[in-house]
Amino acid sequence: MIVVDANVIVYLFIQGDHTTEAKSVLKADPEWTAPYLWRSEFRNVLALYVRKKLLSLTDALAMALEAEALMDGSEYEVAPAAVLNLAAGSNCSAYDCEYVALALNLNVPLVTTDRQLLQEFSSTAVSMESFTRES
Repeated sequence: MIVVDANVIVYLFIQGDHTTEAKSVLKADPEWTAPYLWRSEFRNVLALYVRKKLLSLTDALAMALEAEALMDGSEYEVAPAAVLNLAAGSNCSAYDCEYVALALNLNVPLVTTDRQLLQEFSSTAVSMESFTRES
């Protein structure tokens, strides 16, 4: 089991430079978890792609449903105190700290592409590349 941030989920569903890596992460560990926040972050990226006419609304809706099916049963509430403590002790947003808090609570790695998370929480956060190399 691993915690993945919204960027990793986006890379899995929206074809781009990191899609192959995201697929490798899924193959290495198909048990992905995330705080409920991932849904809003994922939808925000889809909305941006729709507005820029890079995705049709129909395709974006299909991706949202497919991503929700992938994550079904693997989403968690995160304790506010844990998130705020992590955010107060770092330069990361509370949004990002939700993923860190969940990973710490579950005692599993957080797979991310966020440089700041990788730097500030190096004992918990691991890059997609490092994760697939170690698996």
